[in-house]
Amino acid sequence: MADVPSDAPSHCPGTESADAGRASACQGCPNQALCMSAPKGPDPDLPFIKERMSVIRHKVLVLSGKGGVGKSTLTKELGLALGQLKYQVGLIDADICGPSLPRLVGVLREEVHQSNEGWEPVAVDENVCVVSVGFLLRDSAEAVMFRGPQKNSMIKDFLKSVSWGELDLLLVDTPPGTSDEHLSLSTLFKGAGGLDGAVVVTTPQDVAIADVRKELNFCKKAQIRVLGIVENMSGFVCPKCNRSTEIFAPQRKPGQSKTGGELLAEEFGVPFLGRIPIDPRLMQSCEEGEALSARHPSCAASEALATVAAKLAQAIDLSTGRLPVFE
Repeated sequence: MADVPSDAPSHCPGTESADAGRASACQGCPNQALCMSAPKGPDPDLPFIKERMSVIRHKVLVLSGKGGVGKSTLTKELGLALGQLKYQVGLIDADICGPSLPRLVGVLREEVHQSNEGWEPVAVDENVCVVSVGFLLRDSAEAVMFRGPQKNSMIKDFLKSVSWGELDLLLVDTPPGTSDEHLSLSTLFKGAGGLDGAVVVTTPQDVAIADVRKELNFCKKAQIRVLGIVENMSGFVCPKCNRSTEIFAPQRKPGQSKTGGELLAEEFGVPFLGRIPIDPRLMQSCEEGEALSARHPSCAASEALATVAAKLAQAIDLSTGRLPVFE
């Protein structure tokens, strides 16, 4: 059966079965918890989502098992960098309880408007647009207190109800962990035509690496292709002298040349996309809602982000069949 994982035991009922994760054959299966919590049966909204997604060429998740590693910052910088190259990019802020993309891309005060085609995403510039639960709050300081089903419903609305139109790339900023939002996104994208894969973000220290390792195992179980690992906050580059200092130095074994995200990439056999240094100017660009490269194109962090964006574009073959560019 197509819905049976490759590492499932014999007599697996299939991930779409009502018995998934609960049947006797599921005992001891490494996918049991994942199958038990995933939505079951055909989703009546899938045809609508599939229609929306059919004109979006590539879909990529930004994941990490650890909070505070810079997923939202990386999503923002990748989206704006590819937008500057005239790609049409959509951003989804799937961190329902902690939406931050509206602030990071400089559209905090905007609202989502309803049209005949559905919700209209908020335009960041002529090439990049974004949706977030942050646009639906009356007060930006208001707490979002959603249970799992409410989160899943909101994520589904971002795919089903938003009039995205034609896009080269849809980037999805996710919350930390391997929970409801991740399962919903994986299931919905796969049911609506597929997902290109995920960029996984970590920081150098061992406590982050341990959590990101769990995220990579989640990707393996959920059959999500890992497009590459990015190591964020990899050393501090002084904006005055450009000297680099390791702030979150990982433990290094004798004779070991690779550490952190690069070593993790080697362990899982996935690409390593690069290291992004800590730079106060990157924080400032997030506060001001603009791309780091807009003011500091030649700093080390800008160059590293440009390299990551180029490697991502190459991994998903973004340039082939791209939408027409109108000057």
